[in-house]
Amino acid sequence: MLPGVEHAVVEPAKIREYLLSQSHPVGRFKAVVFFSLGYTAEDWAKLRDDILFLAKSGEARPGQRSEYGQKYEVSGTLQGPNGRARSITTVWLVPVSDNRPKFITAFPG
Repeated sequence: MLPGVEHAVVEPAKIREYLLSQSHPVGRFKAVVFFSLGYTAEDWAKLRDDILFLAKSGEARPGQRSEYGQKYEVSGTLQGPNGRARSITTVWLVPVSDNRPKFITAFPG
């Protein structure tokens, strides 16, 4: 389990302006995947909630440690609003100074 998952933080901008952005230089490629699952920019909170659910239900694997904290990857199946499902990996950082995991990114896994 992701340490401190009950206090996990997903910044709205990470969802709205990155994962569901059709114009972000990197995010637009990820947006295609999330749109194919039925997520929309208008209902961005649904994707946030589903990412948080995945963090709570998936197995967290420790990743790289840095001066900023410990990274974790949590993978699982994300079932979108349209019923389609896809394997997704999420990346989290548990900062050195704070035990609240912060959402970094998600990508098809």
